[in-house]
Amino acid sequence: MTKPIVVGVDGSASALHAVLWAAREAELRQGPLHLVHACLEISAYTPAELPRSFGEALRQQGRAHLATAAERARETAPGVEVRRGLVVGAAAECLVTLSEQALLVVLGSRGVGGFASLAVGSVASALAAHGHCPVVVARRSTVDTTVPRAGPVVAGVDGSAASDAVLEFAFDEASRLGTALVAAHTWNDHIAESAWAVAPYLTLDWRSVEVDAQHLLAELLAGWQERYPRVPVRRVVSREAAARVLMKQAAPARLLVVGSRGRGGLSGMLLGSTSQALLHHAPCPVAVVRPPAPARSSMEIELKFAKNRR
Repeated sequence: MTKPIVVGVDGSASALHAVLWAAREAELRQGPLHLVHACLEISAYTPAELPRSFGEALRQQGRAHLATAAERARETAPGVEVRRGLVVGAAAECLVTLSEQALLVVLGSRGVGGFASLAVGSVASALAAHGHCPVVVARRSTVDTTVPRAGPVVAGVDGSAASDAVLEFAFDEASRLGTALVAAHTWNDHIAESAWAVAPYLTLDWRSVEVDAQHLLAELLAGWQERYPRVPVRRVVSREAAARVLMKQAAPARLLVVGSRGRGGLSGMLLGSTSQALLHHAPCPVAVVRPPAPARSSMEIELKFAKNRR
């Protein structure tokens, strides 16, 4: 059974644009599209119990949002199977749970409850940090509602644990789209940019550093280029800040693919500073890909079962 592409729908223009992007992606992958609206039980968060009619009105509104989104999705991709689902609970929690069985989760950047000054809302940020599958944030300004934009797929590669997952997703997407891949690597993303101010006082062999970075990128790409020989690849190596380089490369791109947290991130952070910056400011849709969770040993599983039996 093909896993669905799940889209969060809340009636906002941003969410509707995400539906259009996801419908084209579902058509490309020949899989189902699952539209989801999370209906919060308001009475659980208010000091006084609200009438039942209020909750029913919220559900009716959610069903209307889903119907509109489904209609637009079918217009965009007539051959795609579109499902609709109304779930009860907080949007972020529901979508994180659904991401366990999804191929992708696609969101607009900011829903109906967002502040105007925020480029990316709390639900999109939470999904990017905690989702169990790749999460795509398609802001309204990055999605063409008539014709999908041309251009390459851009992948941010830093040699971290997420790099293979990023490249797998990016190569697969470029292959499906019949477009090129731009693999960008920077080597100062784990050092404060201000630290480079002392560079004139140091004797650094910049050429050697650049050659090492090029070799690292070539090694990371080698196996994937063999697997996808028809995908043209352009390599970009730079000592500029990662977010700046990726923003520049993403200007003409169809999609920007990054890891959830790079090699310079703190262990407690689920979403790195570069990924956060790109979610807020990238000129194209952004896919955040997490490295696969480490497989648990049989001993760990047995210990969990033993604990549950007590």
